[in-house]
Amino acid sequence: MTNTTDPNRASSFLDVHSRHSPSTPAPAHLPDSMMSSVGVLPDDKRLILFTRHSLRERSDGNGFASYQLPLTPRGRVLAKAWGRWLSGHLPYSLDVDSLSSPIGRCIDTAMLMQQGAGLSRSIIHQSLLVEPGSLVTDPDIANPIFKEIGVLNFINRFLQNNLDGTKNPYQGGLDILSLFYQHQPQPGHMLLAVSHDTLLSAFLAVMLDFVEIDWNDWPKMMEGVFLWFDDGDFESVNANLIWRGEHYIRPVSRLLENYSATGFDSDKLLLPPEVKWD
Repeated sequence: MTNTTDPNRASSFLDVHSRHSPSTPAPAHLPDSMMSSVGVLPDDKRLILFTRHSLRERSDGNGFASYQLPLTPRGRVLAKAWGRWLSGHLPYSLDVDSLSSPIGRCIDTAMLMQQGAGLSRSIIHQSLLVEPGSLVTDPDIANPIFKEIGVLNFINRFLQNNLDGTKNPYQGGLDILSLFYQHQPQPGHMLLAVSHDTLLSAFLAVMLDFVEIDWNDWPKMMEGVFLWFDDGDFESVNANLIWRGEHYIRPVSRLLENYSATGFDSDKLLLPPEVKWD
């Protein structure tokens, strides 16, 4: 990755929080990074797992994945097994309504993870977890560019604020962060939010101050980031993220300042209703 500043990494996090290292092996085909992240999770937070959907059918060679592509049989088994594993090995209850992209493979991932955990909660279809939504504002402009340059170049141009038909990158990141802030579960519970690789990759890059990523940074199917917020108002809290076993802290105020510096109006942001920021 190429970054503009070093992200605020909490290097002492491992020294002060308990590790979760159960002996039961991870589900087959789960990305290795998820167990690295599980091993450093804190206890009793309002935890959110923002994840890419499980294994799906193949897309075309340019990274264009039709919204009609379903989960594979192996992907269905993985989603259910991952939900069962999380429910059985973390000190967190998954007994929370889930958020999901309205696309079938994401809904199915959430449903199967709930089933694996022995639950049947509502799955709330969230337009910010699909496109157009968090990144794209005008698909008639953005979609042809996507098909021409491919998904990785598309995300990098988005991150560099050099892509017509899309939001400012800080706006996209803040909108998703605000969504999660407003749907925080109770302490000791974990909210599941299922989306797509483009949104997850862009969100992570914005949160970690990266302006360019490569395929090594790309989230795999069923790979996700754990996050929670410190107590406080949205505009003054820290967002904590655990991605691939590393803990990062991002002050929301800094993201708001970066967005403001681009010259965009605050009324474009989907902030919590109680936030008064200009």
